[in-house]
Amino acid sequence: MLKVNVKWQKEMFSNLEVDTTQPPYVFKCQLYDLTGVPPERQKIMVKGGLLKDDSDWSKVGIKEGQKLMMMGTADEIVKAPEKGPIFAEDMPEEEQAVAVGHSAGLVNLGNTCYMNSTLQCLHSVPELKSALIEYPPPVRSNAVDQSSHSLTVATRELFSELDKNVRPVAPVRFLTALRSKYPQFAQLHNGIYMQQDAEECWTQLLFTLSLALRSSSSGEDADALKKFFGIDLVSRIHCAESGEESTETESVYSLKCHISQEVNHLHEGLKRALKSELEKSSPSLGRTAVYTKDSHINDLPRYLTVQFVRFFWKRETNQKAKILRKVDYPLSLDVYDLCSDDLRKRLELPRRVLRDEEGKKAGLKTNESSSTKDSDVKMTDAEGSSNASGASSVSAPTGEGAPPEKEKHSTGIYDLVAVLTHKGRSADSGHYVAWVKQENGKWIQFDDDNPIPQREEDITKLSGGGDWHMAYICMYKARDIAM
Repeated sequence: MLKVNVKWQKEMFSNLEVDTTQPPYVFKCQLYDLTGVPPERQKIMVKGGLLKDDSDWSKVGIKEGQKLMMMGTADEIVKAPEKGPIFAEDMPEEEQAVAVGHSAGLVNLGNTCYMNSTLQCLHSVPELKSALIEYPPPVRSNAVDQSSHSLTVATRELFSELDKNVRPVAPVRFLTALRSKYPQFAQLHNGIYMQQDAEECWTQLLFTLSLALRSSSSGEDADALKKFFGIDLVSRIHCAESGEESTETESVYSLKCHISQEVNHLHEGLKRALKSELEKSSPSLGRTAVYTKDSHINDLPRYLTVQFVRFFWKRETNQKAKILRKVDYPLSLDVYDLCSDDLRKRLELPRRVLRDEEGKKAGLKTNESSSTKDSDVKMTDAEGSSNASGASSVSAPTGEGAPPEKEKHSTGIYDLVAVLTHKGRSADSGHYVAWVKQENGKWIQFDDDNPIPQREEDITKLSGGGDWHMAYICMYKARDIAM
């Protein structure tokens, strides 16, 4: 090693060692320790100009005992903290989870990625976690069977574990309860547990939780799961041959996106799925006839779930096959044109208020007096009726003389918060992964026990068209407006 002298302002630093096997940046870091001048602010004069961070020492021509001149302003001296640094590994698990910004991964217990990805998506719904916390342990209601009760309790405890840990959690109790309630998830092939369908797991779990939570609640929250995920559909069923027409209603937990050669975007697939044909007996014709079924959304939930119908039964191979076609989906989904006329009327005012608010944020002028007048009139007309999410349009006063609290109203606009993807050619094989948006707005890919931060622009690239992960289930959160 060479030794040099460095003059900075009025100070002289003598016999400083220079390790010529390391880049000059390392030497600048030594000077930073002595002077407080960050390396990027240091200007060190050498033969031929300034010393660069990546210069070759052999070409700089520095010599033993050489005097160098440094210029640069030191950073302000920072006082030492009263308390020493706290390392992440020394924090309690719950604090670590908060510091990291996301919950733990889930250990794969043998082809259980379908279950792990489902759980990570549903775990991101705070309203569901709150409802589960209020579920009464450990005595079950007579209205729910023991296996449903056990699965509900196991879900609650697993969600609690995920919130408290940063290390991977092994969902042993949950898996045992799931297989006890639904034996199909315990199928074996050559002594190994088989891969299962994540959408089937999602549907069965929500069905069980809806029964259990309904049995333990009363009043407005009697059907919490329906409020969170339930979609009310109203359908017009018409027979062109006989002229018969009828209307029917149903409640579902997800919308389907049908995929065909004509479908390039989620919205197109949703429209196609809401129109179908069916054969049934015609009373007037006295035989079977073809009816068209045209459905519209009549009530919207807090979380809108969409399933891409990618799997179908292939007779030639006698197994499930997968449609690999690329179908784009948005980060923001507007379902207004999929709604019934009645629901559209209920959405009009909230959507106008939302546009005004977003316009203000963007610096646009809005006609506040007109908007306020319309709001007053419509809110008066709607008093006592229900809004798009089933809640009263006008809240009751919180106290004598106190103004009512603002009620949140659905706008028909949703923001993407979770994507469950599948990679592979068949539902009976391949790999499932969850991509979940955190409260801080960051996205995390939960690949079983391995949480990986992701960029938002990468989330919409999971639209298919190859062998990469492609969206199978998308979950959107309502963009409500307080009025």
